[in-house]
Amino acid sequence: MKIQVSLASRLFDTINVLLMIGLIIVMVYPMVYVFSASISSDAMVASGKVLLLPKDVSLHAYKAIVANPDVWISYWNTVRYTVVHTALTLIVTAAMAYPLAKKWLPGRRVILLMAAFTMLFSGGMIPTFLVVQKLGLLNSIWAIVLPTLVSTWHLFIMRTFFEGLPEELEDAATIDGCGSFQVLLRIVLPLSMPVMATIGLYTAVGQWNAFFDALIYLNDRSMYPLQIMLRNILVAGAKITSESDASQLQTMKYALIIVATLPILCVYPFIQKYFVQGAMIGGIKG
Repeated sequence: MKIQVSLASRLFDTINVLLMIGLIIVMVYPMVYVFSASISSDAMVASGKVLLLPKDVSLHAYKAIVANPDVWISYWNTVRYTVVHTALTLIVTAAMAYPLAKKWLPGRRVILLMAAFTMLFSGGMIPTFLVVQKLGLLNSIWAIVLPTLVSTWHLFIMRTFFEGLPEELEDAATIDGCGSFQVLLRIVLPLSMPVMATIGLYTAVGQWNAFFDALIYLNDRSMYPLQIMLRNILVAGAKITSESDASQLQTMKYALIIVATLPILCVYPFIQKYFVQGAMIGGIKG
């Protein structure tokens, strides 16, 4: 039995396909252009002849970046900031979201209201800086990690996911002698990979791209993350090498953007299946 498709429906589908193709082009073209410019010769990039495909392929920009020790130091700083911040965020958020998902928790509504209050109002940048300073956290990894450790939005998402898990599984584990911590560790968290992967990805991307906190709390150049170096080169016009001129600097900018973006692009495909499931949580449950 054939299903007749109306002209309006086919027209709607065609417009949707064209819009999606246009959107893909708009999102992909800048990435392709940056990569092509990063492996093109300085003269071709400076003259504006690189539009899509690379011209006079050359890897001198990447060689200059690899030879610069400051790039590797800032890269290592960014990696450790991101790993520590993401791991601690998932641990602390899960530890707080799990009891808040239980209706028997005393003062649960008050705690939720206090957490929601922080979504609307905050202490501000200066009070936060003073707290970090008084705690002696300046010029340390903890100045980057601790102030933004828990996101209230992520807390509510994880709590909603925990509320949707079958209570029978937890009851069975409790009957078998598991305590609350063991239930969370052995039952809840293995079933919560979608929400953990989603929150972990958002947290990692946010920390990887963050530079403002480092700009405020860090004065030691050896502690600078990669984004600070990227900002200094793109905005302030700092040179990667002392021998680089204006045209070479332009090519090195593109190469550094690729180097800074590549790790996040490589991570996403491995957690895509969890991310798609976790991203639907807010739309399914209130």
